[in-house]
Amino acid sequence: MTHPTHPPSHTWLQPGILFAVLAMASLSFSDATSKWVMLSVTPLMVLWFRYAVQAVGTALVLAPVRGRAMWRTHSLRWQLLRGLLMVSCSLLAFYCLQRMPVAEFTATVMLTPLVLTALARFVMKEQVSPLRWLMVVGGLLGALLVIRPGGQVDSAVGWMALTVVVTYAVFQAVTSHMTRTEDPAVMQLYTGWVGWAVSTLLVLNAWVTPQSLQEWVLLLMVGLAATLGQYLLIVAFSKAPASVVSPFLYTGVGFSTLMGWWLFDHIPDALAFMGMGLVVLCGVVAGRTKGAAKA
Repeated sequence: MTHPTHPPSHTWLQPGILFAVLAMASLSFSDATSKWVMLSVTPLMVLWFRYAVQAVGTALVLAPVRGRAMWRTHSLRWQLLRGLLMVSCSLLAFYCLQRMPVAEFTATVMLTPLVLTALARFVMKEQVSPLRWLMVVGGLLGALLVIRPGGQVDSAVGWMALTVVVTYAVFQAVTSHMTRTEDPAVMQLYTGWVGWAVSTLLVLNAWVTPQSLQEWVLLLMVGLAATLGQYLLIVAFSKAPASVVSPFLYTGVGFSTLMGWWLFDHIPDALAFMGMGLVVLCGVVAGRTKGAAKA
């Protein structure tokens, strides 16, 4: 009797980690650039450009290789649901980024894997160990330190960021379900086009043509960085097990902190740093615990 084995560590460990870190750097850059350009451009305009780049870019890459087959899917309803969840998450995220520092926003969104743990228990009826429940509680306490009343983040915006977390957790759960039958590239294509269609409807009566070359460049950079980051994440998880890749996703907190300092001269206060550290620690421990249980 033979047993399936993972590829030797030297064939997947370094590339998987590298792509994960590059993905988080790209996504952090997209978030920081979004905040920068929203000093003069509305969130709806940023949303439209972000999905226009993903929709057109993905189609241009897939069309020469697959032709009409690039639209082939096992469930159009799931594709539409995933796209609607993603564009909703993006719109909420842009409004949050406009009103709160990048590092604090990123740290709050990093609660997503912990919220997925709760979804796994109550929606998918999976068994969750006491240690992982403890990490969920610890992560929530960390987030409350970041968005606490009297801190650097307006509490109302902080709660909106938690709405982003819940929406993104549902998006991830839907994605996990769909990857059993769907091609990741096709999922990216549909998400881009659904997002572009929705954002076009939203921006019809709110279109404001960018006034400078800098605004055009920044808007394109937001879309390119977000699309590249999502693609690199797919590659990372194809190169290494999730238990190896997941802890390195928290490098996004570090990248976002650096971006916030570089572009906006913002450094989180001591309690916010403590909360961010608690979110990262609990997320890493929960991820490692889940990976060990599967092994």
